[in-house]
Amino acid sequence: VQLVESGGGLVQPGGSLRLSCAASGFTFSSSAMSWYRQAPGKGRELVASIGSVGGMPNYADSVKGRFTISRDNAKNTVYLQMNSLKPEDTAVYYCYAVWRLIGYWGQGTQVTVSS
Repeated sequence: VQLVESGGGLVQPGGSLRLSCAASGFTFSSSAMSWYRQAPGKGRELVASIGSVGGMPNYADSVKGRFTISRDNAKNTVYLQMNSLKPEDTAVYYCYAVWRLIGYWGQGTQVTVSS
């Protein structure tokens, strides 16, 4: 199983970024996918998750209305569209999948929101 995140970077407050996570080594369409983040000095927290066959995504209260998780099963990719970014969104963002009862993490992508 391999998860490769991309799309992070430096953005000003109020700006937008779209993160991507390319998955391989498992049946992507059968797996729920999640995005987590970890800010400096803090624990890793769930940002958003999406089921394998659609349904209602779940979001942390802190990002509701600003972030959107989506997936393209034909491309084995999950996305996180982040709008109206705030300095407190600064963190390393990780893609996460569970396959055959084992959890897998990507290497993370840094998002920095600063003027």
